[in-house]
Amino acid sequence: MTGPASHGTHRDARIATLAFAAIGIVFGDIGTSPLYTIQECFGEHGVAPTPENVVGVISQVIWSVTLVVTVKYLFFVMRADNRGEGGILALLALVPDKVRAAKRGGIGLVALLVLAGAALLFGDGIITPAISVLSAVEGLTVATTAFDHAVVPITVLILLGLFSIQSRGTASIGRLFGPVMTVWFLTIGVLGAVHVARAPAILAALLPTHALGLLHRHGFQGFRLLGSVVLAVTGGEALYADMGHFGRRPIRFAWLTLVFPALLLCYAGQGAMLLEHPEAAAQPFFSMVPRGWAVYALVALAAPATVIASQALISGVFSLTQQAIQLGFFPRVEVRHTSGEAEGQIYVPALNWIVAVACILLVLVFQRSSRLAAAFGLAVSGTMAITSVVYYLVARHTWGWSKLKSRAVLVAFLALDVPFFAANLLKFVDGGYIPLAVGAVFLTVMMTWRWGRDALRAHYAERARKLDDFIASLARGTILRPPGCAVFMASSAEGAPPVLTHYVERVGALHQSVVLLTITVPHVPFVPEAERFAVQTLGAGFVRIVAQYGFMESPNVTDVLARAAKDARLPVDPGAVTYFLGRETFLATSRGRLGAITESIFAFLSRNASTATAYFGIPPQQVVEIGTQIDL
Repeated sequence: MTGPASHGTHRDARIATLAFAAIGIVFGDIGTSPLYTIQECFGEHGVAPTPENVVGVISQVIWSVTLVVTVKYLFFVMRADNRGEGGILALLALVPDKVRAAKRGGIGLVALLVLAGAALLFGDGIITPAISVLSAVEGLTVATTAFDHAVVPITVLILLGLFSIQSRGTASIGRLFGPVMTVWFLTIGVLGAVHVARAPAILAALLPTHALGLLHRHGFQGFRLLGSVVLAVTGGEALYADMGHFGRRPIRFAWLTLVFPALLLCYAGQGAMLLEHPEAAAQPFFSMVPRGWAVYALVALAAPATVIASQALISGVFSLTQQAIQLGFFPRVEVRHTSGEAEGQIYVPALNWIVAVACILLVLVFQRSSRLAAAFGLAVSGTMAITSVVYYLVARHTWGWSKLKSRAVLVAFLALDVPFFAANLLKFVDGGYIPLAVGAVFLTVMMTWRWGRDALRAHYAERARKLDDFIASLARGTILRPPGCAVFMASSAEGAPPVLTHYVERVGALHQSVVLLTITVPHVPFVPEAERFAVQTLGAGFVRIVAQYGFMESPNVTDVLARAAKDARLPVDPGAVTYFLGRETFLATSRGRLGAITESIFAFLSRNASTATAYFGIPPQQVVEIGTQIDL
């Protein structure tokens, strides 16, 4: 039997399957937040665990999760998808060019904001694995003090193991993510429900008046407390960033049916337990079970859950790096695909070990999750505020919302984001400087790379010859045209590539067949195969190919040539052509348009960037590099 009913059943089954997979990938970070959030709210910078304060704190946490994650992200921000993809860079691509671009070239204010948000996400990716795994292992100290000195070494070993297996990809271990995280959410939900049943007075926290009352009673200290409450919503950005992998509906389904109820019950359960045992405020999560084997069992479940949460953030850093490279905001680095089926499963060796070293250093320096929590939250709240601003621009200028409607939504979002960000700024000297410092480094790299590439394009544009004039000069001159095919990589589809003119001027010869190949990256995540490339015959043996790749795809030159030879019937044998690439050496002097310092940084990045040969999948034995010295 087929028909609307069977199609509906099939669609519902697919949504449920994707929702189950999303539980293991998307919700790891926010799902492990109960390990340390309530603990920090009653920690060194929190409030005393009196009954009134406990109800107020739980109320703040519950309403923060509800408003920020459920309302803001699931029902508003996730509507802003770029052909199904989410994330802050995908959101930038939805902003119209006239709003996104700078008036005089360079990086516009909107793009700068988004780059700052992306840079903060790099900082979040460094802190999350450290605090998540450390907080899980600390549960052992609840069972016995014998593990007090073993927490840090065990955490370091787990992190080393986690980063060591990244090169193998997540395809095999990823199958375990869904079941493990499902068990995790069911467990914390049941534990929470048991304690709520014992102390139902905690249900008063469902009234937002208790959240506001806590702020009013404690004044500045209550405002400072928001820096700990925000830990409950860390990972909310991942729901949006991972939307392209699973889709909006499966993520919403998983959140509303399992994750959200489990989190609310767990937070309420910790509050209920503290109403009866305020002395357990130092470790409220693991105190929800009796000492002994139950604690060990909970730690045994929490450890893989935090590893899964860390995996999601590490994969997010890899994905963010790939997008930034494709959009021209980051130097080329080696990107390995770890799956022949899933485009999004990638491994970036350089970033993997940078993040690994940074995570382990954080654990060794801070020693305890309570100290590390001071460094957590600033990156997340900053990125959330930037997302709100860019979402407003998309709603106003792309979707055509009225000023009243779009500004009302912006004010509502910032009413949540700004207090969280401001409260986290108060933790700056206690460790909040770490994500800002990491973000500043990555922002400097991205801006310098973009400035340098723009300056290089301008340098070549000023000196470029018209292609028609160049082809005509070949017929008039004494240039030899030996047999064979040469492929010249060109950053622009206009004019004669500098590497081509430089080669002909120095060598005095040019192959009979010449392919000018340009790779472009439009502001879309994926390009349909039917629109992958365009071929233009220019005469005199010249052919121009313009290939398009989305910002979540990896270009491959040999595939483009093979497709062009087959579909456009070009006399090109990809295995016999010679590729000519330019290799620039930058002279950092005060005479250049970038200045000595900026050009020095750009020159360093350029020297250490992955070669075009490796990045574009070009056979190295078929490559000829032509070097030039340039002062930008």
